[in-house]
Amino acid sequence: MDLKWNPQGLIPAIVQDAQTHQVLMMAYMNAESLAQTMARGETVFWSRSRQVLWHKGATSGNTQKVRSIWVDCDADTLLILVYPAGPACHTGNTSCFFTQLEGMQPDESSDAV
Repeated sequence: MDLKWNPQGLIPAIVQDAQTHQVLMMAYMNAESLAQTMARGETVFWSRSRQVLWHKGATSGNTQKVRSIWVDCDADTLLILVYPAGPACHTGNTSCFFTQLEGMQPDESSDAV
């Protein structure tokens, strides 16, 4: 499958817990980080701020073992199902998505997050 990389050569990657289905984080990958992820079986991303490859958990131990990688219908976003070995967020939270946007009226019938 031909992936659609953005002009910077990156593709968004949404990381989801393979067991709980909780969305853990979103990061970017380039072709090299995707290849390393597939070879290692653990997530490797591209750090836009540091301009380097980033093996998730290399320092913290909070690695993410890859179960499967899915491509969306437009081939411009990846969904990576993982078995996390600790929190995904650098704050220590399980997920990077722990702050609700204020001012929104939640739909009581939905189960977002």
